[in-house]
Amino acid sequence: MSSTPSELPQPSAPEPLRGRSSRGNSRSLAQQLFDQFSTQIRDGDWIAGEKLPTESELVRRFDVSRTVVREAISKLQTAALVETRHGIGTFVLKAAAPTAALRSPLEWSEPINVLALLELRTSLETEAAGLAASRRSPQQLDAIRRAFDAFNASHSAGLDTAGHDLAFHLAIAAATSNRYFEEVLGHFGVQLIPPTHHDMIHVPERDPEDLPRVRREHEEILLAIERQDPDSAKAAMRLHLNNSRERLRKAQAQYG
Repeated sequence: MSSTPSELPQPSAPEPLRGRSSRGNSRSLAQQLFDQFSTQIRDGDWIAGEKLPTESELVRRFDVSRTVVREAISKLQTAALVETRHGIGTFVLKAAAPTAALRSPLEWSEPINVLALLELRTSLETEAAGLAASRRSPQQLDAIRRAFDAFNASHSAGLDTAGHDLAFHLAIAAATSNRYFEEVLGHFGVQLIPPTHHDMIHVPERDPEDLPRVRREHEEILLAIERQDPDSAKAAMRLHLNNSRERLRKAQAQYG
């Protein structure tokens, strides 16, 4: 038997999503596709390591546009249900083990908790950035750069960037070669990436310059780690997370 991950099973004659929407379903096509996939993954119909069909196959199978498919896959990435390996495909991820210390996403969604946790992250990730600059391997640096590039590509395509934002921070944590940094930050999950909280605090639109600023801040962190400059990496990470706190405070004050 081949050890290559198998593709997800073909569903029997799936109903085109457009047909469902025409009967009054107000959810977006991308949200409907995300809901269907996430349910199948969480119910165990699709298991860890299995490969999703290609983008073209999903477009044909569900009678939707490529933009809809890409947005649904982006939502799955954000929910840490799949990962995309460039040039290979998108694969189902193993579910994270439950931890008693973790709170529910609703508890984390309260704005005051998000701000408090950003303060904690500032302390933790500032040190992680310095260690990453000192210890990173070429492979670890490449992982940070790939996450940075994926963030930029999603932003340019108008897709959700939160999953790639988290991947960037986790790649830096992994580059410390201290597994506890990655484990602690991994437990926080994508819910703690500030832009994902805008809906939770009822912000209709974020400042259009927010994501370009985040991109520039990420680039400064990446460049410092690349040139193995711990002090600059720590300063860049501290500035990034302090700015994230200020962006969230501004959003709360304007729309809270």
